[in-house]
Amino acid sequence: MSERTIRIGLAGLGTVGGGVAKLLDRHRDLLAQRCGARLEVGAVFARDRAKRRDLPLAGVRWHESPEALASDPQVDVVVELIGGSDGVARTLVEAALRVGKPVVTANKALIAHHGTALARLAEASKTTLSFEASVAGGIPTIKALREGLAGNRIGAVHGILNGTCNYILTEMQEGVRAGKPREFADVLAESQRLGYAEADPTMDIDGHDAAHKLAILTSVAFGCAVDLKSVHVEGIRHISAVDIEYAMTLGYRIKLLCVSRSAAGGILQRVHPAMVSERSPIAHVDGVFNAVVTQGDFVGPSVFEGRGAGEGPTASAVVADLVDLARGLRVPCFGVPVDRLTTLPPVPMAHHVGAYYIRLMVVDRPGVIADVAACLRDEQVSVESMLQRSRNPGEAVPVVLTTHDASEASLTRALATIARLGTVLEPPRMIRIESL
Repeated sequence: MSERTIRIGLAGLGTVGGGVAKLLDRHRDLLAQRCGARLEVGAVFARDRAKRRDLPLAGVRWHESPEALASDPQVDVVVELIGGSDGVARTLVEAALRVGKPVVTANKALIAHHGTALARLAEASKTTLSFEASVAGGIPTIKALREGLAGNRIGAVHGILNGTCNYILTEMQEGVRAGKPREFADVLAESQRLGYAEADPTMDIDGHDAAHKLAILTSVAFGCAVDLKSVHVEGIRHISAVDIEYAMTLGYRIKLLCVSRSAAGGILQRVHPAMVSERSPIAHVDGVFNAVVTQGDFVGPSVFEGRGAGEGPTASAVVADLVDLARGLRVPCFGVPVDRLTTLPPVPMAHHVGAYYIRLMVVDRPGVIADVAACLRDEQVSVESMLQRSRNPGEAVPVVLTTHDASEASLTRALATIARLGTVLEPPRMIRIESL
């Protein structure tokens, strides 16, 4: 009996698409042993056919449109690696699903914006939509939540989901540690030169890339419809070397943290810089690495760490989905059928309760700290500690406060009042302190 062949229609031949082609070629025999079928690229669609590519694609058919690739009778499964929440990528995925062809994608924006609708289309067509590579690169996070932890009720998910931001914050920390503090803009420019950050880094450094990934993880973890618009998003542009130094003094490290937690009958999803204890495992996830921590009611905490992007890790996740298809594994996209996905009410960020780091630039004169403390007291915000490293009577000095647990709404009102004090020279800087 001859070995069956699964013919792949590959859309997008950039970094990840090229990695998938190379992996399928290099591990052809290994993959056949593991899934009982030959996985072969039979057709491709890419924007620039004339571009030189050192890829094993000899004899492969080229299509001029996404619809042509989706409708190719000799394509068994479509792999979408174009990117973007709409346009060509969405057209291709919808076209493939409508004709009943399985789709594998690494497109976090597409799933975050349209995942629920696409899952419904896949179910109606009796086919599958797989997106392991859309979150945390090569870390099998979706599979872990959807299958490995299926016996648990998940209470919370948190993690580091953007390697660019993690690299920048790590390098800023290393600069402080070496006695050569580096500011955000300098490290960002370096990360662009090294290829870790895009020429336009907005999606990464403003937190939107991480928000896409968190919205997907939330849906899988809690069995709810994808709700990107309810994710609270802040980036890392305002983090300074001074903040990094104070954090280290206080026993913390600053990370762009993604948190999804059930609260008050709903879900609070948030992406923002946070101070985490240097004793926590996630504090030591450095450079371009990602990490995801889940909290199951029976298993407790589970930690997943690895490379979150790049040719090899992302291609690995794409091919893992292809192997599942070849093995005949059919699992609902988000762990449960679409009609069983709940609509959990979003919990506003104002309802968050936690500790905070506050940095002020104030005029050094008697009564200033008392005025600041009064603003916090009036909003029921209790100060835990205060740091003022130098005295310059009549001049500007930095003052750092940490608080006990307080509501976000109360702290926001207190900071607005503090900002109006004549002795406070800059808008107060606030970073949440997470107890993980």
